[in-house]
Amino acid sequence: MPGIAIELTAVVVAVTAEEPRILTLRSGKALPSGSFESGHRTLQMGLRAWVEKQTHHPLGYVEQLYTFADRDRVHDGGRIVSISYLGLTREAEAPAGGTAPGWRGWYRYFPWEDWRDGPPKLVARLILPGLRDWARRAPDAVARKARGQRIDLTFGAAPWNEELVLQRYELLFEAALVPEARRRRSTGGEAIPGEAMVHDHRRILATGIARLRAKIKYRPVVFELMPPAFTLLQLQRTVEALAGQQLHKQNFRRLIDTQGLVEETGQISTETGGRPAKLYRFRREVVAERAVAGSKLPIARPI
Repeated sequence: MPGIAIELTAVVVAVTAEEPRILTLRSGKALPSGSFESGHRTLQMGLRAWVEKQTHHPLGYVEQLYTFADRDRVHDGGRIVSISYLGLTREAEAPAGGTAPGWRGWYRYFPWEDWRDGPPKLVARLILPGLRDWARRAPDAVARKARGQRIDLTFGAAPWNEELVLQRYELLFEAALVPEARRRRSTGGEAIPGEAMVHDHRRILATGIARLRAKIKYRPVVFELMPPAFTLLQLQRTVEALAGQQLHKQNFRRLIDTQGLVEETGQISTETGGRPAKLYRFRREVVAERAVAGSKLPIARPI
């Protein structure tokens, strides 16, 4: 009788050139994953060991993300339980080759999540019409209303809720608008843009993005993605890249100043393309001294 296998899966994030990127395998089709080995004292130690072995890339900050144990997670006749982790680091050059580890922008998998330049055109052009058609095909009035409410909450709500990444992906999956759902159900037709991944790895990635978008509002984890010295504009652009939305510049800087999270290095950057800018560093002792108060991101809303 087939048993249950336990695997570890990692969502490893870096921000490079103002773009959030993830470490992938199999030409961008898979997240780093592998079987749990009982020789490691803890799951996290095991994850760090095999991620480094698979990708030749050490992990920095790591936290457990979620356990995926759905009944349809079956491979070779056995059920697979995946324990996923979120890791934050700075991008390092990966070995060349199509099957080698590589960094990919996460918006290539979720193009509807990037609102930094306003609403993506594909939301109004493809996603909402596809979802509305799916809602109309519900078996009864109660189901049609429920589907409509979910659509309004995830894609039709104003202002945009950047944390509902997983809910949006699962809605698109249920409506068979993503390749993974069409692959499983043998459904024909063209899926909406967004690169597919193997198994349920895009769902795991959506969970990681949602967690990180929520986390940056109440813990200073964004500094795990920053170089030792940075400008305030670089910090703002990194947060915007993760959130997928523009921030109000003055309010963002006021928030950083109020929290006392950074201090000047005494050095100046001349690589800003404009006037020289002061360089700052993260004050790690702040986290040890006190809990940093949570705050909503100062999203720049359209007038």
